[in-house]
Amino acid sequence: MNKRYTILMAVACLLSTGVAVAGNPDRQGEAGANQLIINPWARCAGLHAMNTSSVSGADALYLNVAGVSRVTSTQIQLGHTRYIADINLNALGLAMPIGKGGGVLGVSLVAMDLGEFDLTTTETPEGSGATFSPTYFNMGLSYSHLFENKVSVGVMAKVVNESISNAAARAFAIDAGVQYITGEDDNFKFGISLRNVGSKMRFTGEGLSRQLPNPGPVQYNNTYYERTTAYELPSQLNIGASYDLLLGANNRLSFMGNFTSNAFSRDQLGGGLELTVGKNFALRAGYKAELDATEVESTLDNGISGGLSFNIPVRKGTDTRLGLDYGYRQTKIFNGIHNLGLRLEF
Repeated sequence: MNKRYTILMAVACLLSTGVAVAGNPDRQGEAGANQLIINPWARCAGLHAMNTSSVSGADALYLNVAGVSRVTSTQIQLGHTRYIADINLNALGLAMPIGKGGGVLGVSLVAMDLGEFDLTTTETPEGSGATFSPTYFNMGLSYSHLFENKVSVGVMAKVVNESISNAAARAFAIDAGVQYITGEDDNFKFGISLRNVGSKMRFTGEGLSRQLPNPGPVQYNNTYYERTTAYELPSQLNIGASYDLLLGANNRLSFMGNFTSNAFSRDQLGGGLELTVGKNFALRAGYKAELDATEVESTLDNGISGGLSFNIPVRKGTDTRLGLDYGYRQTKIFNGIHNLGLRLEF
């Protein structure tokens, strides 16, 4: 089994090296589908996604799919994110153990609500009175496996979609991750995740067609289709570690750090703290900084984050629990990003 662990870690390091050297700040802004790097889950958001090494359950569908295998029962999770400028994110996550061999199936669906826009054309640049709503969503199907409670690995296949009524762009992407637990009390954790590695996106559809007169002597209209430039997905690598300080039999204080290498923006570094009291309450705080960034060039949500969770037993004598989660991330403009979550474990 030790040989298997070594192989898994070697593969993860090779994959991570490929992404770490792929980008630089000069490529910032060249990627699209940025809804893929907006965190839809409140527990993970409260730590500013610093928990690559310890994330578990449906939250792991965003950050490190290997952590999905850490659940011991079926988990259904709903997430709502109050982003900026009246933009909302809604998410559904499912983590379900399969058999008794340590495998867990995960399903993720995240949709962005951008609101309504006035429909304008070259003939009606001030608006025609009609409106439209863009459709941004991604769907993922994952499988993760836990080996002897020490190493977990996972992979997720995702479909990414951006569309309006007459034009659309789609892509296929892969996430992969590994988590390793060691220490006398299994209190040291290490994790690597590789996210959003996939095909390019390119808009196509009738919305890119134009009717122009035929240049020849016979007068009629020809239909011409404009070519659009393809764009990359926002690939990123996360490397994290954490240490659990046990406070009695049921309480825990976790210290964590994380490094994120973005293929199309600057790297990020940060840390977090999580205090859990029994199985019913958790308090979180995090901080993230963007390396070598000026105030003008840095991304939106650098700075502090915080959150908390309440778990409510539903049935006495069982492990069925209802969880309420909240996460907040500071932003330089607007009023911060708020995450709300509802979990059912049974």
